[in-house]
Amino acid sequence: MWNPITFLDYNNLWRTMDEMGKEIPNEAPWKAPHAEEWDKITMEELLDKVCWTNAAKRFATLFVNVDVTSEPHEVSALWFLWYVKQCGGTARIFSTTNGGQERKFIGGSGQISEKIMEYLGNRVKLEKPVTYIDQTGGSVIVETLDHERYEAKYVISAIPPVLSLKIHFNPPLPSMRNQLINRIPMGSVIKCIVYYKDAFWKKKDYCGSMIIEDEDAPIGLALDDTKPDGSFPAIIGFILARKCRRLINLTKEERKTRICELYAKVLGTQEALHPVHYEEKNWCEEQYSGGCYTAYFPPGIMTQYGRILREPAGRIFFAGTETASEWSGYMEGAVQAGERAAREVLHSMGRYSGEIWKSEPESLEVPPLPIATTFWERNLPSVPGLLKLMGFSIFFTSVAAAGLFAYKKDLLVQK
Repeated sequence: MWNPITFLDYNNLWRTMDEMGKEIPNEAPWKAPHAEEWDKITMEELLDKVCWTNAAKRFATLFVNVDVTSEPHEVSALWFLWYVKQCGGTARIFSTTNGGQERKFIGGSGQISEKIMEYLGNRVKLEKPVTYIDQTGGSVIVETLDHERYEAKYVISAIPPVLSLKIHFNPPLPSMRNQLINRIPMGSVIKCIVYYKDAFWKKKDYCGSMIIEDEDAPIGLALDDTKPDGSFPAIIGFILARKCRRLINLTKEERKTRICELYAKVLGTQEALHPVHYEEKNWCEEQYSGGCYTAYFPPGIMTQYGRILREPAGRIFFAGTETASEWSGYMEGAVQAGERAAREVLHSMGRYSGEIWKSEPESLEVPPLPIATTFWERNLPSVPGLLKLMGFSIFFTSVAAAGLFAYKKDLLVQK
């Protein structure tokens, strides 16, 4: 960032993405004024148009990798701009403080599912993959892999869309739904946690956050994962997109070694080479998720199929974080989608007549603070804008110099 041209390019990139995002409706991105145009190009093509420096383009690539565990050439510009916008913009989605990475649950977020399961009791059935859904009769029949059958009035499917391909439907899914689920794959990521005897990085006055652009580095983003009381010092890192696919065939031990060597290099200490424990989650091998964090839309899919994503198929309704209109891809999006699908079912049953897209009140305990931009962030020129200004400046300076020269040589005609 010492280079002023690079700084202008960075600043213009975030400003441009946020300005484009303002045009995109959260609940219907296919209705954006430039939806068709933006959906035809990839994020890579958009970055090629917007970025003038390699530094900005490299960081923008990492930005896409981190946010959606995919590559810029894989995702639609419309979809990615929508994804960032519905998470509050570039600063909100990428920030730790006052952003998407700010908070964790003491004891782990898995407690939410566990407490709901305690409340519902034996109505929750685990390890029961659904293989067949029949809604030809008066009720919906759901059959599992071990041939257990359940009867219901309605079904809410909250699985990643592509996993619907593992289920047989009678009658078949509507044509457009069937086409959609063949077209939106899941991202690629391995989540890695390295535990240490102590948080040695704090002794060096580091916070433990690392953003690493080096192409040979396995990790793109890392954060301090130490527990709130200071116990279990750890750094959590993410092997993302192309790097995930490149390193996926290594052993767990080989990945651990590469990660520790990277942390030692970045943090400048050999202490990083001596972890006490290592955990990783390879989401690509999970057959009942297909990847992580979320499904992504390649070019041309959002405008053609986006409106089908939440459309019921008979008495089957669809939730899942992919269907959210705020924080899609995150836990907040999953909660919003579940509540919206529940309201749709209650509406079909005649037990709810209110707003389907009812907004939940903001948290009083953890309110999001406004994202403030400075005068310079709003008004600094882009690189081409600077060149244009310099061109005008050079032109007027040349004219003035020529006029002064002519005056001194008495070449000007006086009347």
